[in-house]
Amino acid sequence: MSIYLADQINKVSTLVDLLHERAHNTPDRRAYNFLRQGEKEEGHFSYAELDQRARALGSFLQSKKVKGKPVLLLHAPGLDYITGFFGCLYAQAIAVPAYPPASARMMPRIQSIVADTQAEIILTTSDLVGNLRTWFQNIQALQHVEFITTDNLPLNRADEWHRPDIHGDTLAFLQYTSGSTSTPKGVMVSHGNLVYNLSMLHECCGQHDDSHLVSWLPPYHDMGLIAGILLPLYGGCPSTIMSPLAFLQRPLRWLQAMSNYRATESFGPNFAFELCSRKATPEMIESLDLSNWEVAANGAEPVREDTMKRFIETFTPSGLRPNVFFPGYGMAETTLMAATGSHIDAPILLPVRKAALQEGRVEVDLERNAECVNVVGYQRTPIDQKTIIVNPETLLQCAPDQIGEIWIGGRSVAQGYWQNPEESERTFRARLADSGEGPFLRTGDLGFVYENVFFITGRLKDLIIIRGLNHYPQDIEAVAEKSHYALRPGCSAAFATEIQGKEQLVVVAEVHPRYIPDIVQDVTATGQQDAPKNDRDVVRQPIDPEEIYTSIRRAVAEEQELQIAHIQLLKAGHMFKTSSGKVQRRACKAAFLANSLNKWNE
Repeated sequence: MSIYLADQINKVSTLVDLLHERAHNTPDRRAYNFLRQGEKEEGHFSYAELDQRARALGSFLQSKKVKGKPVLLLHAPGLDYITGFFGCLYAQAIAVPAYPPASARMMPRIQSIVADTQAEIILTTSDLVGNLRTWFQNIQALQHVEFITTDNLPLNRADEWHRPDIHGDTLAFLQYTSGSTSTPKGVMVSHGNLVYNLSMLHECCGQHDDSHLVSWLPPYHDMGLIAGILLPLYGGCPSTIMSPLAFLQRPLRWLQAMSNYRATESFGPNFAFELCSRKATPEMIESLDLSNWEVAANGAEPVREDTMKRFIETFTPSGLRPNVFFPGYGMAETTLMAATGSHIDAPILLPVRKAALQEGRVEVDLERNAECVNVVGYQRTPIDQKTIIVNPETLLQCAPDQIGEIWIGGRSVAQGYWQNPEESERTFRARLADSGEGPFLRTGDLGFVYENVFFITGRLKDLIIIRGLNHYPQDIEAVAEKSHYALRPGCSAAFATEIQGKEQLVVVAEVHPRYIPDIVQDVTATGQQDAPKNDRDVVRQPIDPEEIYTSIRRAVAEEQELQIAHIQLLKAGHMFKTSSGKVQRRACKAAFLANSLNKWNE
């Protein structure tokens, strides 16, 4: 436990209390650094500075009578976003973080959020407000909103702030789910949900007085906001942040910041670690010092064993520790964390017979006498949380050797979906059919429990069933992406669709922009070319599409024992993804059936 919270820990029930305690006890301690373009420190806040700005904005919002009302945040990642978020909490408004639209084409999602929340006030900054006003005025349903710029409010308004009467049950913010084919839903997260989940994360990550976190994650989503911004505040340690765009433009900026600040922890989805391994050069590896990195939390998408191994092998010369990885499982509906690995031990990898998994059963084979797959385990869950495995059709608890839907109950489970009582009842208040035990959150994820360790196998709605056997799309996607160097990691989708009366497999994958189709190019004698050492080795290299098709079909047939009916290659950047970077398989399938995918070789 950090000395900076110490005896006050049991008194804190809201984030307002938490920041106020920090500002009172350690006013000059650095809270946040922001790196412009992911490299140069552009600004920073101490706890006292953030508290003052939050009080100034909170006072102004109190004059607008926003108590208990949603207020939309449209900020670029950075310190102004943090001010806007806490300003809402200090005014007892309900913060609604959203990705600021870069063009009028991105307005439909914003329009759906405004329609759902009935928000009348939008917080933004002076550099964004001009375009936002224009785009909002062009949509009749959005012309009523008032814009407030948070980067030019007089700080003397802080003295006019009145502490609101808030408690653990008070709503703090709405986390809008990414949404694939349906309208996004706002998860109602209370102060109590946040403080409890943060306390569990703090303990599981082993935060201490010298901890320092680096984050490039989008602050509009649960992991970026809660792990990247709120967790360091809870632990009393500094956080250095950069924009997601800065990371995507040059992924190794993330590791450079970890090295420069001698940071101890960071969070990221699986694809981020994969990207860094692929982009690393010997010169970069030699220049980094990652010896202080204690916790590399891997979550938000399926955790892949080979990605973790490759990342550790790549950056061991930089001082990276072998047990640095910390698998995490959670979702907005559980605030953030639902289960984690250990920050001390290596991730748990359980060998399970592949044939049994395909039949919905669990057969552990520690001796590996049959063909097995390793499933990542999560041995730590919040203290009062109950996790059970349930048959999604009968609503009865599964036997220990059966795979079923993961149901979760506990203090981290959010309050429901905003203004959506029917979906809230179905998802957040499930009960077992025989005993009536509950309520539980239905996660929509499949998994099992083995020796008190929690394992995840896939998404219920994404499960592929061919000839009576279950196949998990993330396994097929991983095999496909590794089959040829021209395919982009984390940019493929596997799904089944009915073709001529049978369920058949379709794989859609993005090709890296450095490659162009060449249908007349000769292929080497082996049918495979040597992969380029790094991105600079080739510029717009032609490749025969048939070479990629053959590689994907061969790999999936050999490793998954499946025949692919159709493969479609996409231009880079055209895979359907959520704003948090997750592949939208159902949206991709709909575009495939409508023949509207942006194909690479046409």
